[in-house]
Amino acid sequence: MGLQIIKPNTKIDFIGFRKLAFVISAVVILVGLGSLIMKGGPKYGIDFAGGMIVQVKTDKPVQVDVLKESLKDVELPGLVVQQLGLEDDHEFLIRTSSSDISSKVVRDDVNSALSSGLDSTGFEIQRLEMVGPKVGKDLRTKALEAMFYAVLIIAIYISGRFEQRWTAAAVMAAGLFGGQYALALTGMDTAWLIVGMLGITLGLCWYLKLNYALGAVVALVHDVTITVGIFSILGKEFDLTIIAALLTIIGYSLNDTIIVFDRIRENLLGTKNKDDLKGIINQSVNQTLSRTLLTSGTTLLVVFCLYVLGGSVIHDFALALLIGIFVGTYSSIFVASPVLLGFGPTIPVEEEAETA
Repeated sequence: MGLQIIKPNTKIDFIGFRKLAFVISAVVILVGLGSLIMKGGPKYGIDFAGGMIVQVKTDKPVQVDVLKESLKDVELPGLVVQQLGLEDDHEFLIRTSSSDISSKVVRDDVNSALSSGLDSTGFEIQRLEMVGPKVGKDLRTKALEAMFYAVLIIAIYISGRFEQRWTAAAVMAAGLFGGQYALALTGMDTAWLIVGMLGITLGLCWYLKLNYALGAVVALVHDVTITVGIFSILGKEFDLTIIAALLTIIGYSLNDTIIVFDRIRENLLGTKNKDDLKGIINQSVNQTLSRTLLTSGTTLLVVFCLYVLGGSVIHDFALALLIGIFVGTYSSIFVASPVLLGFGPTIPVEEEAETA
């Protein structure tokens, strides 16, 4: 028997808390969306908005504030100065949202400002990289598409994997790609196109009664929306590392949801009292609770150490994972399972015959 921190006979009424959980989720999502609307969308980093990165190495220890003060007279809009690696490395990353100035001018201006601002401290500009606004827009589009296709493929897979309805899954896939093609012809922005496609995905799951997929997709959208909303509230930038974190969150949340769904399916197949769906779901969540807490707890501990000790470069990445893993664990219990209760899981005919 594996390690358990929750007694096997625990009978917590998780489904009984679903209304409270829905209210909490709705409030957090609405506050996050309100922040996004007020700020005109996410705060994009250099990867998506365009700009420049200058990496500097000093001979002696220098405070970030001192370095930033030295650059105050240089025309560098959206200036951000971060320390790279350990303190003994004396390396810094200077970021600016401007991509209109030539790289040579930026190099000369930074070199001149640091020469006078750091006094006798020697330094070296190790690299200077520029991302144009067009490249940033393309990266933003690809990042949104990556997250959307991840959710889409997950929905198709769960439909076949849990309900053995590969035909319905194929119909949904055809409908999704057809819907994407039709929406693309309208010429709408990629972000709105993806919102429309998520609506089509949820609609098809509901119409085709692919309820396991519906619960999983609702939970994934819930997790990503809350994480993005909290980042907007905190004024954090979105760049490629945050997209990597969001994709990781999607995978992690799905793993938790699949574990719970698999136990629900097993318990449904192993009982004759299939009308007590609420009791079966509660039983399943309680049976997987120990594994969920152990897995999530150890992962959160590692990510927290990364957040505290990992340095400023991966600080926001670790923060996104902290939020996403916590919310993903919560959604597997209080979002995906109640959605399944509301619509009712289907039981494959083949498996019903095997248990008869």
